[in-house]
Amino acid sequence: MPVPRRKRLVMPALAAAALVALGCVAAPQESPGQRPRAATTTTEAEPQDPDVDGTDTVEEFQGDVGDAREIAEEYWKKEFTRSGLEFEPIAELIAYDEEGEVRCGGQGLGLNNAAYCSAGDFIAYDVDWAFAAFRQIGDAFIFYLLGHEYAHAIQRRLNIQKQFTIEQELQADCMAGAYIGDMQKRNRLRLEEGDLDELAAGLEAVGDDPGQPWFAEGAHGTARQRTAAFSNGYRRSLDPCNLS
Repeated sequence: MPVPRRKRLVMPALAAAALVALGCVAAPQESPGQRPRAATTTTEAEPQDPDVDGTDTVEEFQGDVGDAREIAEEYWKKEFTRSGLEFEPIAELIAYDEEGEVRCGGQGLGLNNAAYCSAGDFIAYDVDWAFAAFRQIGDAFIFYLLGHEYAHAIQRRLNIQKQFTIEQELQADCMAGAYIGDMQKRNRLRLEEGDLDELAAGLEAVGDDPGQPWFAEGAHGTARQRTAAFSNGYRRSLDPCNLS
């Protein structure tokens, strides 16, 4: 939510189901002939839940997706320039609505998911799933979603490759927190009273299941670890994210 428009930033605890799929990154390189077919964020999305109130329209959703990408790129361009680096935005932001419609590293992406694909340097997301979550949760979902996945794109640009998945994911959570916190300080995003509590509640609900080994492939971190990572970035900017 850029300041000139938008409802308030909201992320209640029911974000758990929607956010649990976040964090795909690092796929093997594809040959040029395997580039996914282009899709756009103008893909029509129909509400999936008859209980939603109908106040959040497809147009609002598409606007938030576009705003989230624009502000993420604005943020990272400034940070790269500050470090004497040249920033290159992602190649594409792809909306899809069928399983396997978009491929990354030769593997089709599933439904109810969002991912950064290093092979094609794009972020792709299931538009029906994202729109349904947007209507139930609020626009914070879209800004966190794009912030987290864009963080994976930045990791690739900085040649950051951690030994374990959990390290890569917690760093992306920290970077997403920095992006939201810093852009709020710059008056490019607006948070209202109670938003941070709701955001924290949502993040707390997306941790790995109890007993998940921290070194397992695909581990993202416990609820406490993920919340702490995001909070550190939000409060202290990129310093605790250890990008160097």
